[in-house]
Parts: sequence; C-alpha cells; structure tokens
Amino acid sequence: MKKMIFAVALVLSGFAVKVADAQLKVNFNLNIGSQPDWGPTGYDHVEYYYLPDIDAYYYVPGHQYVYRQNNTWVRTATLPPRYRNFDVYNSYKVVINQPEPWRNQAAIRAKYARYKGQRGRQTIIRDSRDNKYRNHWKDGRHDNGHGNDHGRPDKGNGHH
Repeated sequence: MKKMIFAVALVLSGFAVKVADAQLKVNFNLNIGSQPDWGPTGYDHVEYYYLPDIDAYYYVPGHQYVYRQNNTWVRTATLPPRYRNFDVYNSYKVVINQPEPWRNQAAIRAKYARYKGQRGRQTIIRDSRDNKYRNHWKDGRHDNGHGNDHGRPDKGNGHH
C-alpha cells in the first residue's frame, strides 16, 4: 500500500512540474506589454535593449536603465544628466536576451559597434500599426510622443 501511495504521489508531482513549467514559458515568452513605446517592433520577448550610442542597457522587466557610473553598473528608472540629449526614440536598440549582458561588455560593444550613430533605422512600437501593440495606444490612437507633462517629446529619460 505504501508503494502504491508513493507511486501515485510521484505521478501527481510530475503533472505539477509540467503545469508549472508551462506557466513559466508563457510568462517568459511574452512581454510585449512591458516593452517601452520606443522599443523596436518584432519582438515578443525582450530582456534587455543594448543602446550602443551610450553603451548602456534598458532592462525591460524592471523598467530600468543599466549603465556604468564610477566603474560600477547601476540600475535606475531614468538616465543620468550626462545623457539628457540622448533620444531613445531615434537611436538604435539591440535586443539582448541573456542575463546580465554587461558581464560580456567588451564582446557586446565590439559586436554592435556598427550600430552606433544609426538614427531612425528601426520601426518603434509607438509608430507600429500591428495589433499586438494595441495596449501601447492611447484612446485608440498612437501616443504622439508627448506623454510627459511638459508637452515636449519624451527623450527616454524613464518614461515609456
């Protein structure tokens, strides 16, 4: 009887693992709604955007920029003042789906150096008509880039 109970428990635990595994994949594979309006179209899942112009990252799930400051990688909701003229809407973004990509910074910088200075070469979510980005639209139309309180286009300093 104990062996039979153990066997049933083992089989049931196998089902629980399969259900949890399926739920994890769904959560991992789709994060379109978390991607900022300035992100490039065509990606159902993004962990990080690498921003070659400023050699920094944007962590999509945490809505944080990751950049070097005093030889340390820091995470903040906004870019520091030294990047106040950086425009995320028009700069080139590279999708990086690996944990802590800055640990391989030299390789990433070298691999994507050719994209530095490339402006307006990607269709961004804000400007897409694709129905999968409909949750980025405001009042049934696209956000015109004036989502901040100042009536000026958002330069990417933490707004998305």
